[in-house]
Amino acid sequence: EVQFVESGGGLVQAGGSLKLSCSASGFTFDDYAKGWFRQAPGKEREGVSCILRADGSTYYRDSVNGRFTVSSDNAKNVVHMKMNNLKTEDTATYFCARCRILLARGQATITPVDDPWGKGTLVTVSS
Repeated sequence: EVQFVESGGGLVQAGGSLKLSCSASGFTFDDYAKGWFRQAPGKEREGVSCILRADGSTYYRDSVNGRFTVSSDNAKNVVHMKMNNLKTEDTATYFCARCRILLARGQATITPVDDPWGKGTLVTVSS
């Protein structure tokens, strides 16, 4: 059974930093791209970052590019995401999952594999 357990969220002031971690199990970790998604209250879940298995290439949604860094510890089956210069609009519950990159008309969209979602970890950024 595929499972993800996220941690590391919390309350931080705008401009601050947090590092999220996700422990994954139930699949061969090295064989898949992994990444992060988030859902703010009243909004749909959106892809934030994805690290590919093949060469470690990373993708980010435009609003976090340059501020967030996703990494994968294949020895420990853990995915991290370091978030710097946090903004109030980053407030959301963050989830990790296996991910795919869909390319269309020059745009890359981060989408999840159809796995069960974990409980997520709440990030609240205050002004």
